[in-house]
Amino acid sequence: MDRLDAMSVLLSAAESGSLSKASRKLGLPLATVSRRVAELEKHLNASLLIRSVRGLELTPAGRSYVTAAKAILEQLTEAERAAVGEYTEPKGDLVVTAPTMFGRLHVLPVVTRFLAAYPDVAVGLALTDRVAHFLDDQIDVAIRIGPLPDSSLIATRLGSVRRVVCASPEYLAANGVPRTPEDLSRHSVISLESVSSPTSWSFGSGDDETTVTFRARLSVNSIDAAIVAGLSGAGLVRALSYQVVDFVRSGRMAIVLDAFEPPPPPVHLVYDAQNRLPLKLRAFIDFAVPPLRERLAEATL
Repeated sequence: MDRLDAMSVLLSAAESGSLSKASRKLGLPLATVSRRVAELEKHLNASLLIRSVRGLELTPAGRSYVTAAKAILEQLTEAERAAVGEYTEPKGDLVVTAPTMFGRLHVLPVVTRFLAAYPDVAVGLALTDRVAHFLDDQIDVAIRIGPLPDSSLIATRLGSVRRVVCASPEYLAANGVPRTPEDLSRHSVISLESVSSPTSWSFGSGDDETTVTFRARLSVNSIDAAIVAGLSGAGLVRALSYQVVDFVRSGRMAIVLDAFEPPPPPVHLVYDAQNRLPLKLRAFIDFAVPPLRERLAEATL
């Protein structure tokens, strides 16, 4: 039995709360995951996992073993990084994640320049609108839009973006300009939610926060499609300012209800600094933060 491999499998099962989830995460057959946990329990002569109505749970012995195993695996990772020179010069693989459209418009150009400056670093850029988890998805650095939960992660603020409602001038000329959020019920609205359920948009904040509910005339599953529909005159679109800045500046879209906008969501670069930072990560942070701040400032409406 490879005990380090068995430790990794057990840790994944404990964090996932399920052998089947650990199987998918590790890319191993479920039978292999189950066998490795069973072999480890036999080797230790102790039960580490038990099944409950909430899924897999650690026994007292399992909790203490997982804590120790996690520390051992982290030390091994640190030793491997030191051995391959990640702490002496920027080299190795770096995984960066960002929201799909923001990543395509702003992060990708910065990444390509970074690769030219650091030929010994390879970057995997994962563009997704779901919140990627640093451990489960093996993320090194993330761009996050919106308030951040309390965590051990380090966050560097890049700027903020507005959440705006806009439409084409042709649509507004034909249907009028909404003056208050309540006017949305009398307009065609393009939503990212299902047309079978009501759409809710919130405006303002604190004591002045207003939430209006209405049924959208058109529902799409991507902001790109919503913006294209808005440009064609299909209705009102709600988007982040960087997503429509070029269309607003060129006059192809106009912002409405700006007096009722909620507070602008912040944009952060986030990374885990519990251990010593590999130089590839430090180099990327130092390289990426200034141009990303500049690009956000330039995209401000």
